[in-house]
Amino acid sequence: RTRPRRLKGPLRAVSEAQTAGRGNPDWGLQKLAKMQGLLLCSLLLPSVSGFTGRPTVPRAWARASVAEGKEAAPLEAGPTDEESPLELGRKHFIRTIVEDDLASGKHAALITRFPPEPNGYLHIGHAKSICLNFGLAKEYKGRTHMRFDDTNPVKEDIEYVNSIMEDVRWLTASSRGDAAEAAGGDPWSGPVRHASDYFDVFYDAARYLVDQGLAYVDFLTAEEMREYRGTLTEPGRDSPDRDARTPAENLELLEQMRAGGFEDGKAPVLRAKIDMASPNMNLRDPTLYRVRRATHPILGDKWCIYPMYDFAHALSDALEGITHSLCTLEFADHRPLYDWAIGAVAPSGLLDGFGEGDTASPNKGKAPEEVVRPRQIEFSRLNLQYTVLSKRKLIGLVQDGHVQGWDDPRMPTISGLRRRGIPAEALRLFCERVGISKAENNIDMSVLEDCARLALDEEAPRAFGVLDPVKLTITNWPEGEVETFEVPSHPRFTERGGAAAAAGSEAAGSEAAGFFAPRQLPFSGSVFIDREDFMEEPTSGFNRLVPGGQVRLRYAYVVTCEEVVKDPATGAVVEIKASYDAETRAGAKGSGPKVKGIIQWVSEAHAVDAEVRLYDRLFTAAEPGKAHEDGDHLRDINPDSVTVLKGCKVEPCAAVLALESKDDTAALAPVPALQFERVGYFVHDSRDSAASQVVLNRVVTLRDSWAPAAGKGKGKAAAGKGKGEGKVGAKAADGVAAVAEEVTGGDPRYPYSSLKASAQAKVADELRVELRVGKVLSARAHPDAEALLIEEVDVGDASGPRTVVSGLAKWVKSPADLEGQMVVAVTNLKPAKMRGVESAAMLLAASSISEAGEGEGEGEGEGDPEVVELLAPPEGARVGERVSVEGLEASEGDLPDPLLKSEGQLKAWKRFASALECGPSGEALVGGKKLTTTAGPCAAPTLRNAALG
Repeated sequence: RTRPRRLKGPLRAVSEAQTAGRGNPDWGLQKLAKMQGLLLCSLLLPSVSGFTGRPTVPRAWARASVAEGKEAAPLEAGPTDEESPLELGRKHFIRTIVEDDLASGKHAALITRFPPEPNGYLHIGHAKSICLNFGLAKEYKGRTHMRFDDTNPVKEDIEYVNSIMEDVRWLTASSRGDAAEAAGGDPWSGPVRHASDYFDVFYDAARYLVDQGLAYVDFLTAEEMREYRGTLTEPGRDSPDRDARTPAENLELLEQMRAGGFEDGKAPVLRAKIDMASPNMNLRDPTLYRVRRATHPILGDKWCIYPMYDFAHALSDALEGITHSLCTLEFADHRPLYDWAIGAVAPSGLLDGFGEGDTASPNKGKAPEEVVRPRQIEFSRLNLQYTVLSKRKLIGLVQDGHVQGWDDPRMPTISGLRRRGIPAEALRLFCERVGISKAENNIDMSVLEDCARLALDEEAPRAFGVLDPVKLTITNWPEGEVETFEVPSHPRFTERGGAAAAAGSEAAGSEAAGFFAPRQLPFSGSVFIDREDFMEEPTSGFNRLVPGGQVRLRYAYVVTCEEVVKDPATGAVVEIKASYDAETRAGAKGSGPKVKGIIQWVSEAHAVDAEVRLYDRLFTAAEPGKAHEDGDHLRDINPDSVTVLKGCKVEPCAAVLALESKDDTAALAPVPALQFERVGYFVHDSRDSAASQVVLNRVVTLRDSWAPAAGKGKGKAAAGKGKGEGKVGAKAADGVAAVAEEVTGGDPRYPYSSLKASAQAKVADELRVELRVGKVLSARAHPDAEALLIEEVDVGDASGPRTVVSGLAKWVKSPADLEGQMVVAVTNLKPAKMRGVESAAMLLAASSISEAGEGEGEGEGEGDPEVVELLAPPEGARVGERVSVEGLEASEGDLPDPLLKSEGQLKAWKRFASALECGPSGEALVGGKKLTTTAGPCAAPTLRNAALG
């Protein structure tokens, strides 16, 4: 005998661990949590939600609950309004060092510095250093110095100086209104410093080293110096000048260098006398000073000799009393030279500190033997796929015209990311997810894009934008009549607002509390719809407008297509004529027939013309140039990295946002961004957008439109306008970040997201889970698990089939029996590895479960499935089409959640899964409603009243 029972074993196809725990559907998750918990507790929990190590609730979510009339969760453990968002971080080895040094009394206060060279624009790799240095100082109530290491005037420019300061201000600015920022202050402590401020001290230090016999003037040419230097396996040789002169003679030559007594190209250099046999090449008598006849941006022609970076950097840190000098791993081999320079110069008394008052060095006035020396600590640099971060390569891209300047939205520079519309909060979150360690990394671009989506999802008001417009004329609409709909500017935070969100109405709406107010959306008898939302000869599964078909204009009426007008010369559709049903206004009681398609539109009379720039990744390869013998990264430039669309139509609020973004007083404020529903996130171009010509940059698509190609990390899954049908899911940057994302729902700062989950719960679970029709192309046994099979399933992704790991091995005679079968797959579950193989989807299957009779099994009345069969779509169903729930109309567009991974999303999936079953005719049901395709309902081949999972 059989009875319906929820399948709790292999057909959930989550992991072999769950297969072993048939009596408990959460057994595998519990085991995973235990394994990850130890790592999480040791690495993340002390500070996963902030430097205080206590859980926080995002303020935006708390405000949302208040707007809903609910009492907000207390924020006693969260950051105050005066705290910087940089204070949100997780434990890492540098923080441990800082805490130990402060606790032991080694340092009274933490002093860090950010010391860029003004020879280029800052890129995303510098963002990691900015967040680390300013964040630590903010947390431990220390200070950060802003210092330009301007020791090479040949490559320096005031343009770079200005851009660097603007980038630092923007990235460190608090969205919660830091008091210093509100007063117009800078994020750094004291004035902007320059290495050139200390040139006199550096020169005196060089004289001191010469006098002590620790430095000498060398006349070897650059080529001879390389020859004498030796190799990694052979020691160097002493220069003929090393011991040829007395300190006094060397000092005289140094004075001649200072006075300009030597010509460029023939001038000697000043070298430190350390150890030519040292295994560290940096200690083989490195150069300390060289002649450069160049005008300095600040000091003009005062100097014709300039200190080398390693020498100036070390002494600058010591003079300013820097306690922790944080730099990337490539400087690890320079640390002995850094320590040598400070140690050799310290006895001279030249390093007793600079500054006055609160900005004075802690070494000021101390005896040489009491001077606290900076500690250099290295961490891994940030490497990002699909771009280049080498300053030399970036300069080449700009100078050779491959991009339109340093702030081109395709560039990885901070100014380019800002112009593209990436929020500062997204960059800070990205740096937090990447983490601080000594492990080398190469972060997938999708991690940054996901951070941008997360930041923009809550902050971007919604609007309609039609990128490829075609005119739709409503023939029975009263001539000249305009109807205005009041519609939400945000699907969850419906009471936020401001002048921009309320565009189109005479009453601007409330500016208070930062809530989105409803926007006024004008509707007339002639509107524009997107050309992609109409198909004259529809393919299977197309649910939008077709000849004779119906579709709902979002927030408006149901229209019926009656006539198609074409250009006689080209055959292109130029106008669609339709009629509307006045009884179907959205939101009205009994608003007419249910239709599957809901599309956006813009009233022709009120539409604003816009130029839209669809930016994409600058390179087609994850590691540009790596696949080529010559390493030429330019061979991997993406020819489609930008597509410019003219004549786009957007609703009126977009123009208001453009005006706000041109406000001269808001140059460093977050650039207003908006989401065009079903299209993507957009921002007004800070250079080109104006009231007379709206220019919009696409920040990011609604979903990840790129997918890894068979482990090669390249290949685009879906192009187009950002409607994102590509494979979902991006691998975490490193192991710790992966655990943080697993446990905290993708945001390591906010581990408790109940408020967000409650807001998401307003959307029906059936709309959040994505089911697609698929076809099994191949199947094979799992090499490391007898109970598992590995299938390649085509679910309509442009990138190709997905790999699925299932527990079907026990219920099929041969894996080959599955090949060619049509299936129903859950495609937006978070990918998970099962015994070393990543599964990117889950197949639904029906089962009958026997009673456990006497002497059978050890469970509590539950036995193994007797019969298992894959859920089948009806004949005629198209691979890749969405499986919908009969009678359920999408209320927030037709897109499910991109990925079910947060706590709230997983609860939605569990509720959905628990409601699955097969009815008396074998039809697949969820909560009593049929799972259906355009060809009909899905069903189990033979089982009736069976479990489904």
